[in-house]
Amino acid sequence: MTLKNRISLLVSLLFTILFGLASTLIFVLYSNFRKEEFRDRLEIKALSNIKLLVNVKEVDDQLLKMIDQNSINKLYDEKTLVFDSNYKLIYSSIDDAKINWSIDDLKYLKKHKTFFKQQGNYEVYGIFYDTNDKDFYALISATDGYGKRKLLFLRYTLVISYLFFTCICWVLTSLMVKKAMNPLSAFHQKIKNINENNLDTRIASKSNKNEIDLIANEFNFMMDRIEVSYQKQKEFTAHASHELRTPLSRITSQIENTIADPATSVKDKIFLKNILSDVNQLTELINSLLILSKIDYKNQEHHEVHRMDEILFSAIENLNKSFPDFVILFEMEQNDDLDTALEIKGNKNLLEIALSNVLKNACVYSDDKQAKVKISTTEHNHLIISISNTGKTLSENEQKNLFQPFMRGENSKGASGFGLGLRIVNRILTLHTAQISYSVPVENINLFQLIFR
Repeated sequence: MTLKNRISLLVSLLFTILFGLASTLIFVLYSNFRKEEFRDRLEIKALSNIKLLVNVKEVDDQLLKMIDQNSINKLYDEKTLVFDSNYKLIYSSIDDAKINWSIDDLKYLKKHKTFFKQQGNYEVYGIFYDTNDKDFYALISATDGYGKRKLLFLRYTLVISYLFFTCICWVLTSLMVKKAMNPLSAFHQKIKNINENNLDTRIASKSNKNEIDLIANEFNFMMDRIEVSYQKQKEFTAHASHELRTPLSRITSQIENTIADPATSVKDKIFLKNILSDVNQLTELINSLLILSKIDYKNQEHHEVHRMDEILFSAIENLNKSFPDFVILFEMEQNDDLDTALEIKGNKNLLEIALSNVLKNACVYSDDKQAKVKISTTEHNHLIISISNTGKTLSENEQKNLFQPFMRGENSKGASGFGLGLRIVNRILTLHTAQISYSVPVENINLFQLIFR
């Protein structure tokens, strides 16, 4: 689960739980308040009946019944019972509702003064009234229809509000967290696209110092140090390679002159030729390192549109000078869009080096001294240059590291090279937003495909 989804889930769950607890607390408090309020109303009604019977001599039970019948405070389904000190019923309201009572209830009243209990749908309140010469007990029962309707309305309101606002919270939280995390997503995307060719990438930060801006500033500071270190490394490689070429050129020239001297013995010539071969390999290694360092500078502002078939023919012509016995079979797909696909914007010299390295690789590792070159396009009109040869193929583990520097497979035993040729090709193609791939379509067939988008 991503950080964005985890934050959304936690915030939404927290709101859901807190809102649920708040709604439950509101309902419970209001339910208790309704009971207390209804209890107070029953107490007032019971006391008023007792006082009218006891303290007002002109009021008898019949008159009290008439008063109850016409009272503006009459409760729904009300029943009132009044008992004297001998537990004798002295007053009963005219309502047909029944109150379940016993002598024990009246004794309990005498001891505890009041009680309030539930009997089915009715709520019963009892009170003990003590005068100077007599004791009275009153039981009043009624249903709080009005209060219960308000309580039911509150319950439905809280449930609907809980469901509605919980859904709104989940949606809004997801959207707000997504919006808040957008800078971090952009940050991640920029970091993901950083490689050795775009170390100058920096993350934009705003003036406000939030956590993402602080991370962005530290990241930019880190990239500054990495870029400086990488540039120094490239400069050292370029300068060292350039400086080594001059003495190697002098050594090569002196060895060639000594070999050409008639005074040099045959044995010495053989020895010098072996040394010259090693010097040439060292020169080739230095030239490869120098090419790699130049590629990293990414001087793309001078790139122009070139035709890849012309560059390919030039690379084949140069290859034939070094390998005159090597045969290249050429094939070009017939396609109306091929002329457009062949036009590639880039550095002509670098593209020729890339094609020459792949062709040379096919030549060195070929069993029959020939290779096949095919130019075609994809369905999206992307140019594909396929170069294949017959020979020993690479294992799956070797294929994974094929384009790493100084990588040489099992099939390179006995062949000269340093494992930098394909690395150079990969760097050049990456610079031109192209790519190279290796595959084994059939047994003993090595296939390289250069795809230009």
